[in-house]
Amino acid sequence: MPRGSSPQGGPERGGFSYIRPVVRVLPALLIVGGAVYETVMPAHFTAVPFFTAAPLVAAPLFGLRYTVITGVVALVVMFIVHIGVDKPLAAETITEAVTVATVSVLAVLINVLVRRSDARLASAREIAEAAQRAVLPEPDDRIGGFDIAARYEAAQAGAFIGGDLYAVQDTPHGVRLVVGDVRGKGMSAVAAVAVVIGAFREAAEQEATLEAVAARLERALAREGTRRDGLDAYEGFTTAVLAEIPHGRAVVRMVNRGHPGPLLLYADGTLRELDAPEPALPLGMGDLGAWPDRAQEAEFPGGATLLLFTDGLSEARDGSGVFFEPEDRLAGRLFGGPADLVAALSEEVRHHTGGGMTDDMALLAVRRPGPAPGRPAYGHGE
Repeated sequence: MPRGSSPQGGPERGGFSYIRPVVRVLPALLIVGGAVYETVMPAHFTAVPFFTAAPLVAAPLFGLRYTVITGVVALVVMFIVHIGVDKPLAAETITEAVTVATVSVLAVLINVLVRRSDARLASAREIAEAAQRAVLPEPDDRIGGFDIAARYEAAQAGAFIGGDLYAVQDTPHGVRLVVGDVRGKGMSAVAAVAVVIGAFREAAEQEATLEAVAARLERALAREGTRRDGLDAYEGFTTAVLAEIPHGRAVVRMVNRGHPGPLLLYADGTLRELDAPEPALPLGMGDLGAWPDRAQEAEFPGGATLLLFTDGLSEARDGSGVFFEPEDRLAGRLFGGPADLVAALSEEVRHHTGGGMTDDMALLAVRRPGPAPGRPAYGHGE
């Protein structure tokens, strides 16, 4: 699944893409400019700033070999120009040459340091991506007879790890899903993601009801909270939607724990919001209230797509503070499949925010193949 490298529409695709070619030829332009300046200006004017700037510009942009060549060329061109315009090789000329040579050596050192830093950063990114794949693996395109697509978009370009989560599992009780959002950032959030997904995969197989799965997640987070220090031991929580699509029935059952309600997109383009009629506290906040979960049930006909998402989608804002409204954006539209749906949403959110997303976003779309029968219904499960 594309993370960070997917359509983001930020500065990378904006004005900077036009500046980059100019920047790449800038060292050569500086050397040429220095030669012209040295040729046309009187003897007491110097083009040293041009010649010293060339290797300094090359250092962070190019490899070691190019940086060395730039410094040598700048030094040679300076001497050639001095000789060509009959400028005396006086002490000032030697001083200028030493200056260019010294700056070129510094540019080479800068290049070496930059490349080492880039290598460490690349290694850290590879480790982060591997950790993300281990904690949040991409689901198969087809699970339990359903078409599946998932997408994770980090708010920070190039980041891979965050607190949003999703999982899909085919179980004896049906295809079960979870989408959630852990409070907080960084490695503590990743640890909570691992706890939730691990507990979900075990409970999804073992528990007979979706309510019991939610209870297992609650207990798992409570145990995790006792092992944490500081505020997370008392304030850590996870909003989540758990869903179950029973085998042989065209319905979906859901337990919502303080999370944005899923959307159901029908084959004719109509859309239904599946908000929880009875709000419940997020997972990990069981100490603040005790009441049983009650699953809600909606018809899930052939050709329909269930979309679960985190608030990185519904709370994305543009420069004027206007929220991205997924219901308004999706109503009346048809998509080729779940992959097309999540790709379109990801691109539209990036466009809406101008590439400045402030929160991570997770999308999970599940499509039931087949024709669409009658009118949907939504109510309490048994």
